[in-house]
Order: sequence, then C-alpha cells, then structure tokens
Amino acid sequence: AQSVTGSIGNGSVTRGKAAKATVVLSIPGGLHVNSAHPDSEYSVPTTVRASSSGARIGSVTYPRGKNRKFSFSENTINVYEGRATFGFNVTVPEGFKGNKISVRVAVKYQACTEEVCYPPKTKEITLMAKVK
Repeated sequence: AQSVTGSIGNGSVTRGKAAKATVVLSIPGGLHVNSAHPDSEYSVPTTVRASSSGARIGSVTYPRGKNRKFSFSENTINVYEGRATFGFNVTVPEGFKGNKISVRVAVKYQACTEEVCYPPKTKEITLMAKVK
C-alpha cells in the first residue's frame, strides 16, 4: 500500500522564520499515482493540503510526473512512480506561544496498475516540530 511520511525542517522551527516541510508519497512497484496534472479528464489528480492552527503554510510545490501510456487510455497520462516528494514552507509567527507546532497534511491520490485504477484515497498525517 502507499505510505505518506514527512518532516518539518530538521525537526525544529525558529519563530519568525520559514522552515521547509517535506511530504513523501511512497508508491509500491507495479503501481503508479496520477500526478497533480495528469492531463486526462478521467484521472483524479494528486493533491496535498496542509493546515496548521499556529503557523502560516506556503503553497505546495509538486514534482513533475512522467508521461506514460497505459492500455486503458488513448493518450499519455502524467504519473508519479516510486516516490513523489512535495514541499511547502511553514512559518511560525514571532509571537507564537508554545514550544511545538503541528501541521496536518492530507494527500489525496488515485493509485493505478497497468490495467485498472482504484478509487481515490486520502491519507492524513500530522507533522510535528519544536519551536525555538
């Protein structure tokens, strides 16, 4: 099954500064996941949503996918295979009270084999970091 992992910076964020958060979608061999821009009307794009009650979240950067041709589609579909890494900035305000920040991340994706696609799934994880 696909797994979602991630981290914020090196585990800590400095008040008033941005730290880079990374989320990795690991895709087992034999499967692919539609990219953020699959270029196919029937393919569900991968989306990453991040939210935090205490920090500002920057826009998510998506990796480029690979254009692949499958038996079930006339045109190529842009997909992720293996590992797809997404990034965004997390900024903790100067006046943040507390010594930890958490960011909830929801990754929505549709996994497919060479022949069939499965229903879209959303996996949620919470990233934690110390605040300095």
